[in-house]
Amino acid sequence: MSLFEPSEVFQFAIRIEENGEKFYRQMVQKFEDPKVKELFSYLADEEIKHKKTYEEMVSKIEKYEPFETFPGEYFAYLRAYADKIIFTQKEFDEEIAKIKDINAALDYAINAELNSILYYQEVKNLVSENQRSTIDRIIEEERRHFVKLSEIKRTIK
Repeated sequence: MSLFEPSEVFQFAIRIEENGEKFYRQMVQKFEDPKVKELFSYLADEEIKHKKTYEEMVSKIEKYEPFETFPGEYFAYLRAYADKIIFTQKEFDEEIAKIKDINAALDYAINAELNSILYYQEVKNLVSENQRSTIDRIIEEERRHFVKLSEIKRTIK
């Protein structure tokens, strides 16, 4: 018996992408340079695409209906847990205050993508063997985002 169902992991992934979009939109507001604004707007749009990808993936797998005392409480818990892993509200506010240039913003985003990859690698060990390919697809999406951020950072230096 697995501890997580893939649909649960997708709920985490969706929340992580929502938080990432929020971060990038804040970065659009933080910087004056039009090229920097364009970059972070692009990255926010990428987060939306990732979220849609995960929503499509979750629609193709069997729905997971956890036991709940109150409707929605379990997925509220999952959203709160994802907030604790990546782009937490407290860390979000603290990190935004510290970010003074594009390199610092990219470093934060790259680190968040790495944390996502590590999280999904760990979760993959908690699902049954026949469900791991679904988790692998999430990991691949995050790797592509990490590579894109790293490439952008190299061109900015």
